[in-house]
Amino acid sequence: MTAHPALIHGEAADFDHRLGLVVIDEQHKFGVAQREALVALGDRPDVLIMTATPIPRTLTLSVYGDLDVSILDELPAGRGKIVTGIRDTEKTEAAAQFVRDQLAEGRQAYIVYPLIEESEKTKSGAVTVEFEQWEKRLEGWRCGLLHGRMTAEEKDTVMEAFRRGDTRVLVSTTVIEVGVDVANANVMLIFNAERFGLAQLHQLRGRIGRGEHKSYCILMVDPDNAEAVERLKILEETRDGFRIAEADLAARGPGEVLGTAQSGLPGLKFPEFLNDYALIQRARDLAREKIGESNSA
Repeated sequence: MTAHPALIHGEAADFDHRLGLVVIDEQHKFGVAQREALVALGDRPDVLIMTATPIPRTLTLSVYGDLDVSILDELPAGRGKIVTGIRDTEKTEAAAQFVRDQLAEGRQAYIVYPLIEESEKTKSGAVTVEFEQWEKRLEGWRCGLLHGRMTAEEKDTVMEAFRRGDTRVLVSTTVIEVGVDVANANVMLIFNAERFGLAQLHQLRGRIGRGEHKSYCILMVDPDNAEAVERLKILEETRDGFRIAEADLAARGPGEVLGTAQSGLPGLKFPEFLNDYALIQRARDLAREKIGESNSA
C-alpha cells in the first residue's frame, strides 16, 4: 500500500455516527489534534495506528497502557539486507565513488539533504545547491531534483522518471520519506544526518531495501560532532523500530501524555519511562483493577 495524504470534506454528521474504525497510517505525520479530529467523526470508533517507528509520545502511551501493541517483525518476501554506516562529510568523494560503482551495476540512488536553500543560520547542505555538484560528480548519469517547493505536477514528473529508471539518482529533501517505492534503488546518502531525528532517519532508510539487492544507507555527519555520531550508532546496530524509538524517546523526551506535545519534557513529574517500566506496568494493572471494581459496584 502506498501512503497518500487524504482530506475529509464535510461535517461529522455526514457519517451519521456509523464510523466504526479509524486507521491512521504513517502515524508520525499527524499531530495529536489531527488524529483526535478523525476519531471525533464517529461515536467512539476503534482506532488502529500504524508506524515503522513510534514517535516518543506514542511509545510513552504504549508504556502507560493507553495503546495495545502488535508487532509485525517480518519483512515481505524478496527484500534485500540493508547495511547502515556512519561516515564524515570529508569522505564525500569516496561516497560518490561508491554511488558510481552501484550505478554501473544498474542500481539507483537517493541523496538526501535537510534544506532546500542555503541558510545563514546553519551550515547544513541545501539540495538546490548540492544538486549541481552531484551532476558534476556523476557525469554521464541522469540526476533528478526533488523538494517540497516544487508543484505537485513537477514532483510527479520527477518521481515517475525515477520509477521508470530514466533518472538514476534522486537528489532530494525529506519529501521522499513516505510513500516512495522503487525496488531498484539500493543506495541512500543522507547528509547532515546529525540534524535528523532517529525515527525520521529510520523512515528514510526504509526507502531502500525494497528489492532483492543488498542496500546501503550511509549517514554523512559533521566529523567534529562526536555526540551526534554516538547517537546515530543505534541505526548501525538495528532495524528494529521499537529499539530505535526507545533511543529517540531517551534523547528527545516523551512529550505530554495528557497534552498535545509529541516530544520534549512533560510538565508533570513522571517516572523514568524505560527504566521504571515494571513499576509503570504494576501501576497500570492496579488502576485497571480499581476501574473494574468501580464499574461492578
